[in-house]
Amino acid sequence: MKRLLFILIIFFIGMTAFGQDMSFYSQEYMRAGTTFTERLVILETIRDSGITATGEFYHSALRYLLSRSPDISNVADRTAAERSAVILVQGLAALRYQEAAWDVWQTSELFDVFGGNVTDGSAQQAALIALGQIGNKVVLSNLVQRLDEFNSQVVRNPDQRRRVNTAVIGFVSAFEAFGEAAGYRPVFFASVGPYDPPIREIAANALPNIVDDPSDVLVAMIRDPRSDPPTKLLIWREMGRTNMPNASKAKVAAAALDIGWLFQTTNRTFQTSLRELRKAAIDVIRQFGATDDSVYANLDRSYRNNFIANTPDYDEIRMAIGALTAINNDQSVGILYRFLNEINTRRRVGPWGNKERLSYEWIVSGLGATRSQLGEVRLLLTTISRNSIYTAQEREMAANALRAITGN
Repeated sequence: MKRLLFILIIFFIGMTAFGQDMSFYSQEYMRAGTTFTERLVILETIRDSGITATGEFYHSALRYLLSRSPDISNVADRTAAERSAVILVQGLAALRYQEAAWDVWQTSELFDVFGGNVTDGSAQQAALIALGQIGNKVVLSNLVQRLDEFNSQVVRNPDQRRRVNTAVIGFVSAFEAFGEAAGYRPVFFASVGPYDPPIREIAANALPNIVDDPSDVLVAMIRDPRSDPPTKLLIWREMGRTNMPNASKAKVAAAALDIGWLFQTTNRTFQTSLRELRKAAIDVIRQFGATDDSVYANLDRSYRNNFIANTPDYDEIRMAIGALTAINNDQSVGILYRFLNEINTRRRVGPWGNKERLSYEWIVSGLGATRSQLGEVRLLLTTISRNSIYTAQEREMAANALRAITGN
């Protein structure tokens, strides 16, 4: 106590004598024998003094604190060191002191909540928030890797879990401040990760602020073989909260539909997620178009694989036909024509049941809506409209589609 009182007296003298000159404080802070608690008093005094020329001092003081970390020998030392670190990184962040970024990152590592001796997560959180405010992206890859590691660890101890939650807030804040696409994936997995609901909500709320168009990231995440179908579906749904343009949504939809058919599984839950993923992607493709040729092959699969299934998903069949209709180019119309040609064959040789009747109705209606001028389409519709193997209602459907195409 006497020592602390002496330092305070010296500080008041120093403030009077030296004003903005930080050399006096530096000497006291780095003097041999000064304890962590005494250094904390020095920092608190500077912080509360209104001195503004602190950037170089804070940076040097932080480096010195890092260098003296092996001297931490008890809880009191660690508590004082953590509180000192908070003052220093916050001061550097307020000044956006670029040169300090790497040392602030090392501070986050020193007080990492998985380090074993940390008192609480406040120092790591403050360092991470400071990194975002400083804005030097030299540490970005380190942040990504470390939050990935956090996201993969389930913590059950309540005290440790509280510290982890505290630190994750810092990560999310840093990525939100950086506004770089690289931060989108780890923050997404924090939003669905092993944290308390308020922390997941903080991460979820930050996602739209990180990058306006995360389409390339979402495509990579959906295609990542390490994520299971329910997770891929969660990734897909996140697209609805972004500000990405329609063309980017179509690109993500193409990838989602592709994975919806490439991912093979016998797990019923996974199959349900994949079906939902495909149907949601098909609806976006219907609205915004096809971005690559995989879309045509996969819409063909959505029709054919369901058509031959013992329990077809009629919604997926109808949606695939609707998307091909909406795309309305020679490639998509050609696929619809092949569908109708196959249906026409089944009408002649069987079987002809509810599946065939519904598909016939959707395909014919779709071809009419395209107003396609392909000669083979007109010829097939004409043939069907005059063929007595079809019911009068079925022939009238073909005639109506033909009138829509010809305008007669």
